[in-house]
Parts: sequence; C-alpha cells; structure tokens
Amino acid sequence: MLFNSYVFIFGFLPVTLLVYFGLTRLRYVKAAIVWMAIASLFFYGYWNPPYLLLLLVSISLNYGFGRAIGSSPLRSDRAKFLLIVGILINLVFIGYYKYAEFFLSSLNQVFNWTWHSPDIVLPLAISFYTFTQIAYLVDAYRGETKDSNYDLVTYSLFVSFYPQLIAGPILRHDELIPEFRSLRNFIFSEKNFVLGLTLFILGLSKKMLIADNLSPWVALVFNNAESVTFVEAWIGALSYTFQLYFDFSGYSDMAIGLGWMVNINLPINFNSPYKASSMIDFWRRWHITLSAFLRDYLYIPLGGNRKGETRRIINLMVTMLLGGLWHGAGWTYVIWGGMHGLFLCINHSWRKLGISLPKFVGVTVTFLAVVASWVVFRAATFQDALELLQAMAGMKAVILPTHYQGILGWLSPLGLKFQPVATLAYLPRWGVELNSLILLGVLLIVMLLPNALEMVQKFKTNWVWTVGIASLAAGCFISLNQVSEFLYFQF
Repeated sequence: MLFNSYVFIFGFLPVTLLVYFGLTRLRYVKAAIVWMAIASLFFYGYWNPPYLLLLLVSISLNYGFGRAIGSSPLRSDRAKFLLIVGILINLVFIGYYKYAEFFLSSLNQVFNWTWHSPDIVLPLAISFYTFTQIAYLVDAYRGETKDSNYDLVTYSLFVSFYPQLIAGPILRHDELIPEFRSLRNFIFSEKNFVLGLTLFILGLSKKMLIADNLSPWVALVFNNAESVTFVEAWIGALSYTFQLYFDFSGYSDMAIGLGWMVNINLPINFNSPYKASSMIDFWRRWHITLSAFLRDYLYIPLGGNRKGETRRIINLMVTMLLGGLWHGAGWTYVIWGGMHGLFLCINHSWRKLGISLPKFVGVTVTFLAVVASWVVFRAATFQDALELLQAMAGMKAVILPTHYQGILGWLSPLGLKFQPVATLAYLPRWGVELNSLILLGVLLIVMLLPNALEMVQKFKTNWVWTVGIASLAAGCFISLNQVSEFLYFQF
C-alpha cells in the first residue's frame, strides 16, 4: 500500500485515525495500541499477505531473543551467545531473501558453475525491519532495555509502525516505544495534526510533482548508456540525483508527518544533504538514521578511529562497502559504497592537513562526487556506469544541436560537434534547453530554499500558506492515477 495512492489517502489513513482517536477519547489506551499494531500489520500485508507471516516470525523471534538477552547477566557468555544466534538468524533471513540469487550468480560467473538461482520475491522493507531489530538485540546485550519490560504488542508496533515500516527511518527502541507510553500522546492535538498533514503534503508533492516527472529522463539515459552524448549523460545523471533525493526524502517527510498526526516524533532522516560542504558532512545529512546505525553498530564495534589511522581507513571501507551491499544485491551497490568509503578516507586525510576550502568550493566538489557515485548506484551494470561517466567527462563526443554552432563553433577544434536535434536520439523530448533550465531550477530549489521540515517549522495558518498547501495537494491528487513506487522500496 503506497502513501501516494487513493486507497491509502482516502481509505486506510482516515479509518485508522478515526478508530485510533475514537479509542483514545474513550481512554482505551491499550486498545488503541493494539488497533495501531493491527492496522500497521494490515498495511504491510496488503502488498503480499504471505510475507506478513515472515514479518510476524521475525518480530516474534527477535522479541524472544531480546527478552532472553535482557534477562541474562549483563554481557555474560549466555547473553553474548544469544546475541550472536539472534543476529545470525536475522542475517539468514535477509541473506536468503535478498542476497541468495546475487551470491549464486556471482559464484557461477567466477567458477563457471551452473547452479540454479531460486526465484525469490524480495519482501518489502526487509532491510529496514532487520536492521531495526538487530539494533534492538545489541541494545539488549548492552543492558539498555533492562528496565523497559516491553510487551509483545508494543514491540510489534515499534517494528511495524506503518509510517516508517517500508522505507524507514531506521528506529531504535528508545526512540519510539517511550512515545507509545506517554499518555499525553494519546490526546488528539489539532496543532500536531495540521503540522503533520502539511508535512505529508509537502513530502507527497516532492515525490509526485518532482521525482516522478524526472523518472522518464533517467530511464531514457541509463537504458542507453553506451549511446548518449555529453549533455544527455549529464541530464540523466542530474535527473537521477534529484529524483532519488526528492523520492526518498519525500517518503521520509510523509513518514514524519504521519507520525505527527498521532503525536509521534520519528527521527529526521534528511537535512539538505546536497548543501553539504564535505563528504563527512554529507553523511551527517543523508539517510541520517542509516549513517547512525552503521556508525554505532558496525564502525565503532570494529574499532572506529581508536586503533590508529590505518585501522580507521580499513574500518571506514568495511563499513561503507557493507552499507552499499545493504542497499542492494549487486556489485554496483558495493562499488558505490566503496567510492563513498574512499571519499570519506580522503576527506579525513584532507582535514589533517588543516587546509580549509571556501564553502562554495567544498559544496561544489562534494556535490559532483555524489553525482558521479549516483551514476554507479543507478546503472544496471558497472560497464554502463563507465560509459556514462566517460560521456560526462567529455571522453566521448560532446555534441550540441546545430543552432549552437554560430555561438560555440569556435570550440570545434576542442572536439565539440554539432548535429540536428532529430539525430540526437536520446535527447529528452523537450530539448536540451528546457530540460537544462528545469534541472537548474530544481538545483536552485535544493541549494537555496529551506527543506520541508524547515518550512513547516515556519508554518503559519494564513491564507498564503493555506492556498499554497492546497494547490500542492490538488496537484498531487490529480496525479494519483499515475501511482509509482518509491525508489527505496527495492532496497
């Protein structure tokens, strides 16, 4: 069930909220929690009912292991054994459903084997709810859940709470469960509801009015990676850069907005990442909850920066390679993670030199590095990624429409060529000028305007805001007949 669908907006959401607040108004708090848990599980099972059983098994097993670890002596051998077994079971689940086909096909290529890969449908959200529960088990081992005494229903709601279930943010038990234990959160708040609805509409408009309209340009270029020219490659790369940002951050805004409607504060997952002035800064702004998970549950346990510079570099690379693999079962994702690991290592080394760059230079260099890495992330194969990166670097022909020859013809000795528009087979349908202007406009929105959360913080109930939000909502509702999945659903 998609946030950007009629069935969610006009069916699931109003029914869920009406029953929930009806129960809380009658002071049936426990019944309200049970209802929200049932609604969240229905939300997940609507996509593919058999995989609801997998989610329930995962929840039950992790709840049991968490309780067993929590009741063991702190950091004892028994607790460590239970933690290892619990993590391994989670890894077996995600390994089979997400990576079995990838590993078998890789082995077949390396050793020329002919092992048959099973036909497996990737369960929605398995990466997110697996990481959430691994974090819970580790926290239980650290003794951070001893005084919590969570019941199964509350734990199930923590894992399956519908706003964050499908594409995050990745939660920790102490970020959400206390919210369900605060009685004041069960009182309907008109202010929180309005703010939540406003943020939901802003996120929905980012997805439907920007990201979805960039999608055709992305497919056109990436599906013809070997043939596109300089300008076309840049249009495709920038289109994907903005499509991914507005798609995923739009989902995260909607998730937070849905939480606000029921007085729940979900963690912020994005903070204008393309305004980052370094790669370190980028990872403090992009997919913040994943960055925190990788730092706290992988990088630091590996030793972090406590064992010398060489060990830090190794730990960074291992963390980012596994972070890339978390995104998808493919070598392009692993290479993407490796690129960011390398960028972070260079960034840390540069900081040691004590040389500071002007902010504009830092933002530009970081943005271009991110764009290049997104090309690898999106490409179907590494060869396609190389083709596109070579085109973007001008290593292939730089071709422009013939009407630019009079202005830029003097650059012909440097390799600039001119052809009629009709011969540029992969030029987006509106022409290079309009597409470039649209992408420039999107870039200015990203770099100069406040993000959705910053806008909502300045929200005032006046006619200007009302008309603006209503106009965005109307534009989104008109587009609901062209529903598309969120990009992070595949991860």
